[in-house]
Amino acid sequence: MTQRWRDWLDQAEHDLEHAAASKCDGRHAWACFASHQAAEKAVKALHVAGGKRLTGNVITRLLTELPETPPEDLVDRGRVLDNYYIPTRSPRSHADGAAYEHYGALQSEQGLRFAGDILKYVRQALAVEVDCN
Repeated sequence: MTQRWRDWLDQAEHDLEHAAASKCDGRHAWACFASHQAAEKAVKALHVAGGKRLTGNVITRLLTELPETPPEDLVDRGRVLDNYYIPTRSPRSHADGAAYEHYGALQSEQGLRFAGDILKYVRQALAVEVDCN
């Protein structure tokens, strides 16, 4: 049987690389969105590894629904990243201006760091889970 969790984790890693490249190109809104996607897919890898069904895009909820709830500071990082899911792409999310105008280097750096923290947590959790199987 295919270990689909590995596909989710590989995609998360790829999305994090995309986020870093977007930050370097000055495309900060895309870097923020890709950071969200990397973290979301990483947490979904944990769910799939545990045999759970995938639902939703809210990192905070995905984290808190894990069998073992992660540290609160990691959940808080998920809360920040959740704010990068729709507002980074939709002008309706802001009072004025295009969505991308509301994101800069500070936000993209934070998004990359927080997504990296979540991926690190997931990698460690999967290493334990995979070693036990």
